[in-house]
Amino acid sequence: MATRAEIGKKIQAGRKAQELTQQRLSELTRINKTTISEIENGRFTGSFDIFERVLDAVGLQFEVAQKKHTLPDWDEIEGMFSEDDQ
Repeated sequence: MATRAEIGKKIQAGRKAQELTQQRLSELTRINKTTISEIENGRFTGSFDIFERVLDAVGLQFEVAQKKHTLPDWDEIEGMFSEDDQ
């Protein structure tokens, strides 16, 4: 799954590809320019509705995928089970 920062970068790239400023995107979506900035910088924690409106405006959509489970690498495993030398 993409992080908020990765989603924000994709939204920013989509906006710029359409030659839209944050101000113009704000006008098109009726979402505050500050909120659009927060989204693009990965700091937005608001509603899905707002994300959806911005994504739609720049020609993107959310995609749901199975969660991927990854195992820690060997160094991480050793650290989990090491005893403190005290």
